[in-house]
Amino acid sequence: MRPVQVRAEVLSRKRLGAYHLVTLVAPGIGDTARPGQFVAVAVGGARTGLLLRRAFAIHTATPAGMYGGTVQFAVDVHGAGTAWIAELRQGDAVDVVGPLGTPFRLPARPVAAVLVGGGYGSAPLFPLAEALRARDCRVDVLLGAATAERIFAEMELKRASTSLRVTTDDGSAGHTGRVTDLLPAAIEKAKAGVVYACGPMAMLRACAEIADSYGIVCQVAVEESMACGIGVCMTCVLPIIGDDQVTRMARSCVEGPVFAADRVRWADLGTVPVDALGAGSIELTAGAT
Repeated sequence: MRPVQVRAEVLSRKRLGAYHLVTLVAPGIGDTARPGQFVAVAVGGARTGLLLRRAFAIHTATPAGMYGGTVQFAVDVHGAGTAWIAELRQGDAVDVVGPLGTPFRLPARPVAAVLVGGGYGSAPLFPLAEALRARDCRVDVLLGAATAERIFAEMELKRASTSLRVTTDDGSAGHTGRVTDLLPAAIEKAKAGVVYACGPMAMLRACAEIADSYGIVCQVAVEESMACGIGVCMTCVLPIIGDDQVTRMARSCVEGPVFAADRVRWADLGTVPVDALGAGSIELTAGAT
């Protein structure tokens, strides 16, 4: 289904630990949203100088019904745009485009899955866990963050999973250390066949390497800055190996944000590899400017 642009209405905004959880009545978006997709929200109001939309992973979505269809996402305040969203009130109007991006691919048959989330990057894991359980998959969840207040959706994921463990960098909740410290044991205990991960790029790379060491599939929802959300501005590109083994600069907002982890050239993030398709013309253009 094609994404739609709607004038959404704020149904609620509440504080959840370090984050703000925003629910919008957004007809046409919740009906087709899939785990891993996102929405792009215009910020600042009608007369703002903030021209770029902000992208947020969809945490929950409901089809048209009592509220006309809703989408919910988490906001971590970092700048003027996210601060504006964090001040929204019930009944405020917001311009939203969605659902955008490629969703997680679900297994064709029941398989044990380990879901790994870092901070509010774990937002799409809740609908993913529900979709996997609906396919009779075992779902084990690992959530990590710097501090306890930055763990996101723990209670919801606990209800939707077979087991859940938490890690924090400072030891304020759960295991002290990185969430990927627990991944090998989780894979072995569940006899997992797939790992799904959402969060910071360093965490995703570690998940990819661990899954590869066990010879199992890993899908990652990458965190790259998305300015337009529709593939025009090219600010969110990263090097991806195609089925033909040729590296191309893929747009996270269109070809992603979900990628097969073994196709991401992790060591080359932030660069245009010299062997990437079109790398020579890209370098010439950059040099000319």
